[in-house]
Formats: sequence, C-alpha cells, structure tokens
Amino acid sequence: MMKTNVIWVIFFLSALTLNAKSYKVMSPDGTIIVDVNVGANTTYTVSVDGKTILKPSPLSMTFDNGMEIGNNMQVTKVDHFSANSILKPIIRQKSETIADHYNEMTLKTAAYNIHFRVYDDGLAYRFSTNFSKPVKVISENVTYNFADDYTALFPEERSMISAQQPQFYPIKLSEIITDKFCSTPVLIKTDSLARILITESDLESYPGMFLQKQSEHELQGKFAAYVLEEKPTEGRVCYPTKRAAYLAKTEGKRNYPWRAMVIAKNDKDLMLSQLVYKLAPESTGDYSWVKPGKIVWDWWNSNNLYDVDFKAGINTDTYKYYIDFASRYGIEYIVIDDGWSEDWDVTKPIAQMDMEELTAYAEKKNVGIILWVSWVPFEQKMKEAFEQYKKWNIKGLKIDFMNRDDQRMVDFYYTVAKEAAQYKMLIDFHGAYKPTGWSRTFPHVLTSEGVAGLENHKWAEFVTPTHNLILPFSRMVAGPMDYTPGAMQNFHAKDFKIWFDLPASIGTRCHQLGMYVVYESPLQMLADSPSNYYREPVSMEFLSAVPVVWDESRVLEAYVGKQVIVARRKGDTWYIGGMAGEKGASFDITLDFITGERTLTSWEDGINVDRQARDVTKNTKTVKKNDKITIKMYDGGGYAAIIK
Repeated sequence: MMKTNVIWVIFFLSALTLNAKSYKVMSPDGTIIVDVNVGANTTYTVSVDGKTILKPSPLSMTFDNGMEIGNNMQVTKVDHFSANSILKPIIRQKSETIADHYNEMTLKTAAYNIHFRVYDDGLAYRFSTNFSKPVKVISENVTYNFADDYTALFPEERSMISAQQPQFYPIKLSEIITDKFCSTPVLIKTDSLARILITESDLESYPGMFLQKQSEHELQGKFAAYVLEEKPTEGRVCYPTKRAAYLAKTEGKRNYPWRAMVIAKNDKDLMLSQLVYKLAPESTGDYSWVKPGKIVWDWWNSNNLYDVDFKAGINTDTYKYYIDFASRYGIEYIVIDDGWSEDWDVTKPIAQMDMEELTAYAEKKNVGIILWVSWVPFEQKMKEAFEQYKKWNIKGLKIDFMNRDDQRMVDFYYTVAKEAAQYKMLIDFHGAYKPTGWSRTFPHVLTSEGVAGLENHKWAEFVTPTHNLILPFSRMVAGPMDYTPGAMQNFHAKDFKIWFDLPASIGTRCHQLGMYVVYESPLQMLADSPSNYYREPVSMEFLSAVPVVWDESRVLEAYVGKQVIVARRKGDTWYIGGMAGEKGASFDITLDFITGERTLTSWEDGINVDRQARDVTKNTKTVKKNDKITIKMYDGGGYAAIIK
C-alpha cells in the first residue's frame, strides 16, 4: 500500500511540473537563479545573490515551415541534469584543467527543446530542433532586458561588414541611441561590483550575434541576413551584393548557438572565466601535432631591416634573416605576410621568393613557416593550396580580410578549420569575428584577431593604454586574442606620431612586455623588426623566455581600463605581467603562490621612463613564499617578471 501511495505522489508531482508555467534552474552554488516562464511568450529572468539583474526577457525563433518556437510553448517533459567533471584542454590557454560544473534544465516539446545551463560564473541557453526537413531561419528573438540603467562598454559598430575591431566607451544603457548596435562580446557593469559579459558559443552554420539598442534598458540580438550573391573586389575581398529575407538555411535537426552570459563578482573573476570554452563541442581526432609558440611578424614593421648586406623586402634573403633571428632566440615560427604570392593565385610565389629554398632553410633551423593568405583567392584554390603548402612543409596559415560573420562566412571558417586539421596546419584567423569556442572544437585554431590591436598604431591613435586595459575583460574573455604585441619603439601619448612604415606604440616598453603574460594567445606575435630586437637584448631576455600556454593563472590585481597584474605558471616557473592604463599604479603583492626559495628577475619601468617610454630596468633578487614585492608602474606603464 505504501509503495502505491509513493507512486501516486511521484505521478502527481510530475504532472504538476509538466503543467506548470514556470521552471527554475540554479547554479551549483545557488547564487545564480534562472526563472523561465512559459505562456504566449517564453521569457527568462536572472537573479544573482537574490538581486534581479535581468528582467523577463523573451526568446524565440521563427522558421519558414510555419514554426515559431518559444511562443505558446507546450512543454511535454522537463529534464534536469548536473555535471561536475574536469576538462583537460589540449591547448592550455589559462590552465592545465578546467572545472566543468553546472546544472542544466531542458524544456522539451514534440518539435524542439530549450536548454538552460547555469554555472557558478554564468549561464547560457540554446534551442535545438527536431524538424524532419531542412529549414530557413526567418528570425531569432534574443533579448536582454536589464533590471536597471547599467553602464555598458559598448563596442559600437557602423556596419555588420566589420573586422570587429571596436573601441569601447562607457555609456549608460539609457543613453545609447535606439537602433545603435554593437558587436559582441559586450561588457555590462551593474550597480554593484558585478560584471555581465554577453557573447555566444558553438556558432556553427549560423550568423554571429550583434546587439542593438531597443527600449530604455534593453538590448536585442541583430543578425546578418543570408547571402544570396556576392562579388569579389580588386582588393581580394568579397562583399555581399544581395541578401535574403532570412538568416540561415540549415538542417531541421540541429543545435543552435549558445547565448552566453558570463557573470563575475569582480574584475579578477571575469578574466578567469572559461565559459565560452566549456560550452563549445569537444574536439574529435588527434591533435597531438599542434605546437603553440611565438611567431616573428614582418608586416607591422614593413620589413625594415638594417645592418644587413642585402636589400630588405619581400624576398628570400629577408626571410632567411627572420628565420635566423627566430632560431637564435628559440622562437618557433615566422609568418610571411601579404605580398609573397601572386594576388589571385596563392599557390604561386612571386619571382623574388624561392619557397623551396626558404622552407628547407627553415627546417634546418628548426623554425616553422606560416603563410598569410587573403580568404577569397585562398578559397578559390583551397584544395590545391593545401597540397602545395604541404609539399613546402608549411606549418600553418594566417587567413585575412573575412570581415563578416553571416552564415556563409561562418561556414567558411568551419570548412577551413576542418581542412587544415587534415593537413596538420595551424590557423590564425585575422580580419575575423570573435572566437566562439574554437579553442576546444579545433585546438589547431590557435588565435584570432577581432580586436583593435597594435597594427592600428600604423594609422591611428586610439589604441591607448586605457584601451589595452579594457581588452582582457571584454574581447579576451571570448578566447585567444591576436593583438600582436612587441613594439620596441615606445612613446607616451603626448610624443606619439603616426608613421606607417616606422610604427611605434603608445605606452612604455614594459607595457608591451607585460602583454605577453596578460594577453592570451597560443600563437603570440613579436611584431617588431628583428633588427630592432637585436638592439634590445634586455627585453629579448624576457621575450625569448616567456611561454604562450599556461598550467595555472592567477589575477592579482584588476580594474577594467585602469590596471591588471597577472601571475601565470608554466611547469614550476612563474611569470608575472602588469599593465597600467592612463594613470600609473603601485601595488604590494604577496608571493603566496610560489614554493621554496627562488630567483625573481623583473623588467620594470626605468628611472627615466617619464622622458623615454622605452626605458626599462632589469632587477634580480632572491624571494621565498609569502614575501612581499612592490610592483610600480608608470602612466601607461607595465611590469614583467620571471620567478624560477
């Protein structure tokens, strides 16, 4: 009798759940709660520590088969699932292991599901459909109805034809003009110390998400329409000339991208988030061949070499010089940028480039070569190009000028990633949209641009130390960032001049050195001329030693736009990187993360850095666990250290 009663109680409770109009899922630690309400519209609300940060926000999708999913939803089943596992990334961007701990709720119907996944540091939702035939996605309603007039670092865009290299300006949500839109990720600061970063993960065969201002405190998803026709230009790029009245053509049975919200209690936690990585699909196949490393770049310094006995330019002798430099300092790669091939045939080098001789020379010196290509001519000969590059023993590609994230372009990224894996070649997407989990799904896609980095100094002044101190808390949270640091010509803002062929940076030399620990990129550039680096042996001691992947990361000090100090470990050696914004800063740091007695070698803003931004002082001392060190950074300054 008792058993029968129990069965009836279970049945009764299950029936209540299925007929209910509201459903709830919370983070494992209980601090983040997502309330989902189902009715004419399906909405979700988010609270953190008992305070609502997102008021009821609708979510839905409309298809050409007549389905409008998310509205008038008939829930047939609710599944709850909890995960608590340890991920071991193939490429260790931040850490050797990643805790993957979340609660997931799936609301099911006959034709589709909505999945809500909540972590201690954020949440995400996605749709999945079970249609029998292919469909066209007419529209998707993604809405963020914030609970108050929060401040956004709004990365405004003027067009969805964009390399997504925005500037960031703090602005109240209410002050953003209606219909203005931005790329993602976008960072929102609530009235408390909490930070909300909105982005996406697992963006496959679907357009990327922008956010557009709607009502007073509301941002809404905006997507590029499906491309029907496009036309290549003389500049080796390709622009859409006709778009459809829908977003995507896709399979009826599939998962759609995760709409992700990173929620951090402070700036330190924001930098450590790996939510985008955790939401992405796991890689398949063997990636043991992937070799992260530093890479010497030619284009930023315009091949300006000196104290040499050959004419510098795009020719075999110049790149042998780059190879010699890389070999001397143990740098894994050089990149041969624009100009090495015929414009529209990326399998044919120009006459001045002997690729067989050059690649043989690089192999003898244990240096890999990565080739730059513009995406349009590369796509036209992709199979032939991969075969030719394999014969040359090319190690990877830097693919440029995509400048879009409509479905057609996203498909190109995935095609390239899959093909490159077959040929065991690394990928750096330049002129790119932000990463959406490539690091996990395609470990050989080591880095990407989608950031206003050092190259902008060749023609603009807006990449300031303040801008550089926003990036670790915004763009970099989405994934590895090809900022391309390493300038050896350094000036304070008052002294800076734009010079395309002899570029310099704004901020001190140590500001540049600190980037190599603060900025994450498993294919990290050295942007300046080897001739300049040879004249900077003190800086090269650090640049030749600093790794590009990490076993552990700790954020010691952090404030968006103002300062950051990061400690990272590779093996049993610790590295510290510091960067200051417009105003300098000084911090006493406790070395509670080291063990035993060690040697600390530091590179610090020099005594005359107020006059010469490139002034750097190297110091060495013995330290032990729990010792305190003072890190002092000048205006636009920085700090770098090795503890071993």
